[in-house]
Amino acid sequence: MKKIGFLSFGHWMDQGSLVKTAQDSYLQSIDLAVEAEKIGIDGAYYRVHHFADQIGSPFPLLSAIGAKTSKIEIGTGLIDMRYENPYMMAENAGLTDIITQGRVQLGVGRGSPEQVLDGWKYFGYDYSEEEIKDITRERTLEFLKLIEGERFAEQNPQPMFPQAPGKLRLEPYSEGLRHRIWWGAGSTQTAVWAAQHGMNLQSSTLVNYETNEPFHIQQAKQLRAYKEAWKTAGHDFEPRTLVTRSIQPITTDMDRQLFGHQGDDAKYDQVGFLAYHQNPTIFGKTFAGEPDKIVKELAEDEAIKEADTVLVTIPNTLGVDYNMHLLETIVKDVAPDLGWR
Repeated sequence: MKKIGFLSFGHWMDQGSLVKTAQDSYLQSIDLAVEAEKIGIDGAYYRVHHFADQIGSPFPLLSAIGAKTSKIEIGTGLIDMRYENPYMMAENAGLTDIITQGRVQLGVGRGSPEQVLDGWKYFGYDYSEEEIKDITRERTLEFLKLIEGERFAEQNPQPMFPQAPGKLRLEPYSEGLRHRIWWGAGSTQTAVWAAQHGMNLQSSTLVNYETNEPFHIQQAKQLRAYKEAWKTAGHDFEPRTLVTRSIQPITTDMDRQLFGHQGDDAKYDQVGFLAYHQNPTIFGKTFAGEPDKIVKELAEDEAIKEADTVLVTIPNTLGVDYNMHLLETIVKDVAPDLGWR
């Protein structure tokens, strides 16, 4: 059994899209989560990008989804810590987790290249790209400490409201949230670091190109190294691991029209470079075709075998109805034959 979720970038565009505005994107994101819960999808996850025509402010969205659903996990994949104030984020995350009744699964990390140069500087952080790498991890560890609920702030001797003696913590505090923080790892080294610091592991459709092996083999090694490091660290709860895949079953004429003519770039792993990355990155292929063909290919994926959760990237610009068709096909025609259901 595996948990199955979807990952949405929340794109909007005026031309060639059923999601034309920011309002369309956010409201349809809510609607999709509501409908996905009804067919047994386990998680609704959203990318976070700044200065872009896509989702960039996750906490109001996650709260709104939580208010309209009751079971589905609600997460990010991921929040870019280069832009975040750990104290404000801890308050927002705690409140969101309370509103969603403990269903937040918060993915955090360094993030991918953004739309503007050094975008975090506009958020008040005057650091170079090189400096921000270490600062991202420092902020993450500070955030983790804050959501543990430790009382650290000295009281005002003349407070506005009466309060018990002793130090104060950020409020609201949500018990259990600390166990539902995920680190988005691109390399084996960062996966091990995540394990050492007690975070669950998210691994996307790309990882650092560390060997000459296929994408799924390299990613599986990353997950195994993470699990071994977790055992060594001796944390008091069981970790979770997820991988993301581009899966497009083709069962209708509309599917064939949209995805039946995938280019070679989509059919095979690709190796390339991301901005500011000195090392190459390997991108996983798209799984497109008839359900039985997809089942055979996914059954051979070593990283999926290692993970307890699979996120399916969705073409959100095609609207709620089409994406529900995609997710329902996966739940009914793909997942059972793979033993995910």
